[in-house]
Amino acid sequence: MPLAFWICAAVTAISAAVSFGYSVAGLRGSDPGSRTPSQYAVARSLALVVVAAIAPFTGSVAFLTAVAAAMVIVQAADAVVGALRGDRFRTFGPAATAAGNLGALVWLLLT
Repeated sequence: MPLAFWICAAVTAISAAVSFGYSVAGLRGSDPGSRTPSQYAVARSLALVVVAAIAPFTGSVAFLTAVAAAMVIVQAADAVVGALRGDRFRTFGPAATAAGNLGALVWLLLT
């Protein structure tokens, strides 16, 4: 596998792990009355962590491309949410992660 594959896999896994961490923090910080949406967010984030962890072992560029594209979308959407809330950290962090993941994905697809 080319270096671009491993870099894209690593960036995607880190992105998924960070997203999962934020969803767990959101669940911990939620009150019992609003816990259900946070539980759904954790479930979806966990699924992305699992597929991101599996991607390097498949050796499949197509599989990694799908997972990386999903994470680019998730992080870009998180940046939009951060912008709507007026939170610079939650805007620029996910935006930078999405851009980095997109760059790694494009590099992979061009090799």
